[in-house]
Amino acid sequence: MALHCKLPSIDKKHLLKKKIPNKLKILNDPIYGFIQIPNSLIFDIIEHPYFQRLRRIAQMGFSNLVYPGANHTRFHHALGCIHLMQKAVRVLRFKQIKISKEEENALCIAILLHDIGHGAFSHALEHSIVSDISHEEISLKFMKKLNKEFDGKLTLAIDIFQRKHPRKFLGQLISSQLDIDRLDYLRRDSFYTGVTEGNISSDRLIVMMNVKDDELVIEQKGIYSVEKFLVARRLMYWQVYLHKTGLVAENMLVNVLKRAKELAERGVELFASTALHYFLYNQINKENFTDKTLEMFSKLDDYDVLSAIKEWTNHDDKVLSLLSQMIVDRKLLRVEIQKDAFDEGQISRKREKFSKRLEISKKDIKYLVFSQEIKNQAYTSNEPIFILNKKGRIKDIAKASDQLNLQALTKPVVKHFICYPK
Repeated sequence: MALHCKLPSIDKKHLLKKKIPNKLKILNDPIYGFIQIPNSLIFDIIEHPYFQRLRRIAQMGFSNLVYPGANHTRFHHALGCIHLMQKAVRVLRFKQIKISKEEENALCIAILLHDIGHGAFSHALEHSIVSDISHEEISLKFMKKLNKEFDGKLTLAIDIFQRKHPRKFLGQLISSQLDIDRLDYLRRDSFYTGVTEGNISSDRLIVMMNVKDDELVIEQKGIYSVEKFLVARRLMYWQVYLHKTGLVAENMLVNVLKRAKELAERGVELFASTALHYFLYNQINKENFTDKTLEMFSKLDDYDVLSAIKEWTNHDDKVLSLLSQMIVDRKLLRVEIQKDAFDEGQISRKREKFSKRLEISKKDIKYLVFSQEIKNQAYTSNEPIFILNKKGRIKDIAKASDQLNLQALTKPVVKHFICYPK
C-alpha cells in the first residue's frame, strides 16, 4: 500500500535569495588590538584583488635577512593606517574641527590605498624593470580604476590623495612629515624588527593633533612626542631601513632584475611567471603604462620574483645565476660604507680584480661591483611640522624645540657605499 504525504511547499524566491555577507568586520592586529572596518564600501575595496595583492608584498623588502621577524606586509600596514585615521578623525571632531561623514570616508579610503601601487619587494621594481614612474603614480592609477568599478565613490578620496581638496589639512593627514602613514610604519616596523628605538607613541601624537588656519598642527604639550618621533625616524633609517646588509640585498635584487631585463632585451629566454614575463620583455614607462599594464602589475608580487630568482640560479648566464644564488643562500656581497665618495680609480681596480677572478667581462662586472650614495634626512623645512602654542600661534618644530640636535636633523646626512664579492 503506497503512502501519500504532502510535502511542504518550497519558496523558490527564498532559494534564489543570496545570503547577505556581514561586511562590518573586526580584525585583530598585534599592535593596536581590534581594528574595525567602518562600512561595506571599504570592506569591498579590501576584498578587491588589487588590494589583496598587498598580502604578497613585503613591507620592508629584504630586511628580514637582517631582522628575521620583519615579515609583515603592505596589507598589515594599510589596515593599521585606516585604524589610526579613524582615531585621528575622532580626535579632531572632539576639538570642534568639522569633518563630514563623506570626508571621513574619503580619508579612510585614501590612506587605505596610499601604498597600493608598490611593486614586488616595495621599491626594487621602481629602479629596475619599470622606469620613470613612481609607486605613488601607480597608486593613483589603481585608485582611478577602482573609482570606475565603484561608480565614482572614490572621487573625493582621489582629490585628497592628490592634494587637490580645498581643505589642506585633509591632504596632510595622508602625506606630510607627520602623517598617518609614518605614524603606523615606524611603530609597526619597530615592532616586527624588535628595534625599540622606533617605538613611537602614535596614540599620543594623534591625541595632540589639531587644526589651525587649515594647517595640521600639534599642540604645545605634544612637542616632546614630536621630538621623539623625529629622533626615532632618524634612528630607524640608520639602524633598519639603511642597514648595510639590507642595503646590499636590495641593490643585488635590483641588479638581478636589471640583468634579467637586459637578457630579455637580447631575446634570451628566461623562466618567469606571466606577469613578470610581461615586464621583462616589454619596455614599461610612464607614457605607455596602459590599463593592460596596470592589470599585469596587479598580478605581480614577491612570489613571482622569488620563484624566478630560484630558477635563475640554474641559468647559463653567469652574472644572473651568481647573483641569484647569492640572494637565495644569503651569501651577499661585501659592503663598505664611508662619509666620502669612493675614488673612481678604486672602483675600477676592484672591477678589474673581480673580472679576472670570476671570469666575467669588464662590461658585466658592474652588476657585482658598484658604488652608490645613501641619504638620511629626518626632517625638512619644506612643509614644517607646526607646534600650536597656548596663545594660538604656530611655529616650526625646529624653532619651537629647545633641543639643539633637532636643527641638525634638518641637514641631510650623505654616506657612500661600495659593494663587491667576498
